[in-house]
Amino acid sequence: MTLESFVGAVETLLTLETMIWLLAGIIIGIIVGGLPGLGPPLGMAIILPLTLPMEASSAIILLVGVYSGSMYGGSIAAVLINTPGVSSSAATMFDGYPMSKQGRAATALAISATASAIAGLFTITALILFSPGLIQMVLAVGTPERFLVAILGLAMITVVTKGSAAKGLLAGVAGLLVTTVGVAQPISLDRRYAESLYLYDGIDFVAVLIGLFAIAEMMKLAGQKGGIADGDVKIDKAGIKEGVVSTLKHPMTVFKSANIGMIVGAIPGAGATVSNFVAYTEAVRSSNDPDSFGSGNEVGVIASEASNNGTVAGSLVPAISFGIPGSSSTAVLIGGLLMHGLRPGPNMFDASGELQLTYTLLLALLVGNVVILIVGLSMVTRLSYLTKIDTNYIIPMVVVLSFLGTYALRGNPVDVLTIILFGVIGFYMVRYNYSVIAFVLGVVLGDIAEGNLYTALQISDGSYMIFINPFEYGRWLSFVLSVLIVLLVFGPYVKRWLENRQSA
Repeated sequence: MTLESFVGAVETLLTLETMIWLLAGIIIGIIVGGLPGLGPPLGMAIILPLTLPMEASSAIILLVGVYSGSMYGGSIAAVLINTPGVSSSAATMFDGYPMSKQGRAATALAISATASAIAGLFTITALILFSPGLIQMVLAVGTPERFLVAILGLAMITVVTKGSAAKGLLAGVAGLLVTTVGVAQPISLDRRYAESLYLYDGIDFVAVLIGLFAIAEMMKLAGQKGGIADGDVKIDKAGIKEGVVSTLKHPMTVFKSANIGMIVGAIPGAGATVSNFVAYTEAVRSSNDPDSFGSGNEVGVIASEASNNGTVAGSLVPAISFGIPGSSSTAVLIGGLLMHGLRPGPNMFDASGELQLTYTLLLALLVGNVVILIVGLSMVTRLSYLTKIDTNYIIPMVVVLSFLGTYALRGNPVDVLTIILFGVIGFYMVRYNYSVIAFVLGVVLGDIAEGNLYTALQISDGSYMIFINPFEYGRWLSFVLSVLIVLLVFGPYVKRWLENRQSA
């Protein structure tokens, strides 16, 4: 019956109607993902009501097409104008935008399309083959493990910080402080400022990212004549070929980052933003030349983009298996399933239930990654011309898009003030060599760590041993994560001490 379901899914996917909906979803996703501040949740939410008259399979394929396409589309703005089209493309900016300034935008965009497609193909194939085992992995991940994954991400500050370690830690702590604005979850501790309802839900981290990168960079470009690129812009087929070849030369980076994306994406509440930074910082940690990251290292773009589409596959596991949204995008997807009379759960993997629809969904993502590769590479030479446009035209366009995209997030005027404030902060952080990456890690991971810490302590009656004592609580994954955090934080210092002792 499983084979019959698979064959039926292939037949459904290969119909002209299904392929048209898949292509439409990916193109819409790329456009939405490329607009600063919008991203997959908003794009999917706009499309969702329009799917009511459609068949369930076509509607779900359209939604996942938007999801997958926007994950790639976010890299376009990240590479060309240093703006996170989606928050999960934030790490792509660290090396993608410097490549654009070096005149290598075509290469960076080709790397993005190739790494995204290869990682997506790999992770979706793995999900099809090993879905029963992946479901068991998700069941093993609870609140303590989610907290420790967030702490693991924060521990990466020791890896990504260049120069003064004190400045890096200070930036990370400042990022954490940003997340203390608003009501603390899940205990609903009121931390509002001046009793302002505008700050009730805290400061939106997407608005912070847009301010730190887009507005800060536009302030910097305001004093520069010419285009974004400092030198000649390489816009030809050679640049595309260079990007594809560069990605293929680093198969282990693609493989490792795709797996990070899939594993972190399967953890409810973590999502692509976390996996994006974890994959990037792991690439920095394992590199023979970590100092080159942040100044146009191709491996940085490969790692961050491979993790993006890997996360799509991972996030589907809790979404369709348990109805647990791993991110806001999968929350909209679950809404689409329910709207069309489909209930997420074991039934989605039952041959006598909705297994054929599940296979159709996964195969659509598989084909969708091929479409992303073709569409992405075909657009590279045209998009790269943006880096040649005079900054007098680029700056107002980016600023207006940033303001519109930010306000569209929640309709909260505080978000508009947020991008202005953090634009100024980001500008001076770069000028005085404070780590923007460390600051962003604090902002992104603060809420995740706090909420899961409270819940984990409620489970253990206030005992912190739940994180490190597998014998009492039976949480071996928590113990392993705790050991990894200790090794990551203290490992470099121990290694240096041993080297100094041997050379003495």
